[in-house]
Amino acid sequence: MKKIYLTLSFVIASGLLSAQNKDTKIADKLYDRHEYVDAAKEYLKLTEANKADNYVYKQLADSYYNVFNTKEAVKWYAKAVEKEQDAETYFRYAQMLKAEGKSEEANKQMKKFATLAPNDQRAEAFVSNPDYLTQLKDKTKLFNITKSDISSDKSDFGAILTDDNHFYFSSGRNISRKKSDYDGEPYLDIYKATYNQNGTISEAVSVDELNTQWHDGPVAITKDGATLYYGSESFNEKAFVKDKTKKAKFGKIYLYKATNENGTWSNSKPLPFNDPKFDIRNPSISKDGTTLYFSSNMPGGYGGEDLWKVAVNGDEYGEPENLGDKINTEGNESFPFITDENILYYASNGKQGFGGLDVFRVDLEKGSDVENIGLPVNSEKDDFAFSYNSSKKIGFFASNREGNDDIFVADPICYVNAVTRVKDAKTGNLLEYAKVSLIDAKEQNIGSLITESNGEVNFPINCDLDYAVLVSKSGYEEGIFTISKTSESQIVVEALLNPIVIMPIITEKEVILEPIFFEYNKSNITAQGAAELDKLVQVMNEYPNMVIFAKSHTDSRGKDKYNLDLSDRRAKSTVQYLISKGISKDRISGQGFGETEPKVICEECTEEEHAQNRRSEFLIVKK
Repeated sequence: MKKIYLTLSFVIASGLLSAQNKDTKIADKLYDRHEYVDAAKEYLKLTEANKADNYVYKQLADSYYNVFNTKEAVKWYAKAVEKEQDAETYFRYAQMLKAEGKSEEANKQMKKFATLAPNDQRAEAFVSNPDYLTQLKDKTKLFNITKSDISSDKSDFGAILTDDNHFYFSSGRNISRKKSDYDGEPYLDIYKATYNQNGTISEAVSVDELNTQWHDGPVAITKDGATLYYGSESFNEKAFVKDKTKKAKFGKIYLYKATNENGTWSNSKPLPFNDPKFDIRNPSISKDGTTLYFSSNMPGGYGGEDLWKVAVNGDEYGEPENLGDKINTEGNESFPFITDENILYYASNGKQGFGGLDVFRVDLEKGSDVENIGLPVNSEKDDFAFSYNSSKKIGFFASNREGNDDIFVADPICYVNAVTRVKDAKTGNLLEYAKVSLIDAKEQNIGSLITESNGEVNFPINCDLDYAVLVSKSGYEEGIFTISKTSESQIVVEALLNPIVIMPIITEKEVILEPIFFEYNKSNITAQGAAELDKLVQVMNEYPNMVIFAKSHTDSRGKDKYNLDLSDRRAKSTVQYLISKGISKDRISGQGFGETEPKVICEECTEEEHAQNRRSEFLIVKK
């Protein structure tokens, strides 16, 4: 991958560099120069000549890690960790394993990393949530993605789209350019194209007024289109650090500012807080133009590359401020992009992800938690340089999932919160423990949830699609309710379920209902009892001449007089309930009989026998 793990540029002076030993001298010199492809070739020669040891295996693995050759990195890290290594080696090994889709093996290496570096934020996150990968795969899909036609067979990344349809990105497609010793690819240039109304992008042209003989880009442009910030190299200013030991001059990435004059970028000048001791790159400017975000390995960070911000007032700048450990880790955080809504997107290999760099976001306005934006934007490879145009509702990002760094389009999926509120259609009571299944237009069950005490479940659904919810609960008729596409942020579906009514059995002598339950030592009518008595009301309305005598019985437990009085109170409550429902009082009467008329005669009754004796009967006096 291009320019992700590279933290410095360099010019080699004549002379030799120090080496680990005489056998590794050539390879070590190339590695120190960050010429990782050629360094790997030399270390491989040592393995073929049986001159390799644990040091060579680690250097070889790190060489492949630095150019994101995951397959070879995994192969040689496996050899390197046969002997004890430093914590970071196990972390890198885990990253490469994840990028190769070997998540279980990656977790083993993360456990070793966590043992050696228990206070590292990355280790703490893993220990607290080792099953994070499963959770990430289950996240709601936020974007649909397609590979952009603007991508070439070289490295392309850092795409941004302005409101006036200008499309900028960095690319190594100019094969006539000088090649980088880092990976043998041409140096990066800044390119510009036009974003068309139909979503296509015109052929890109080099922004010659900004490009140099070194790496250039990516860029950030203010909302008014008047100012552009971009990365280039400190060698433009003849600024570098000279390493006498290695006999080399090491440069850094600087940030520059240019202004728009009649469609041409001019007056380019470096920002005052650049420093040849560290990199400052990957700019993004806030909507109001007063805050510049960037990535840097400057002192005061948490490790690797961090995200920073600085106040901007014309040509005056404040002191760079680290964005803190909520966003930054001991790993690498890079490629910030701030949206018009103050949502920060960035890439990290220190946060829990799928492998390599993943894209994360955090709402700086609300102070929300950092969120991995999930599949399909993120993958097992490096995914980075995410940008989003709020007015056009379209995003772009880069990924090396197909080998090169390519530009992809991220089309946001519109979601609405669909609340299903389940109620009893007769009483209006909220129903808990109801099963609610979300059904799409293809009649596929997307998922099911169970209502809680508030009778509600929530589904995030695509606002551009129609859905249905299938609702079921024991004792109720199943119901299907539609959810139509909407532009609202939330839609509420009132799911009214009709109770299943089992009508009483009517014989010549009685009306048989389900058991009428009373609370212990009480005679008031319960909701369940009322539902059964309502059935009797319905029967008596259908038979207007019917006269009923209600008999209430208890079991044999308790004193005789107490049981007689309790059953009589319950019989009278039953009569009063029926009268309240419109039944004439000359059609209904009742009496309690306590334990005097058991249905089952038993000396040591079982619970089932007690239950049969504890009953209500509704005798037909007149039909």
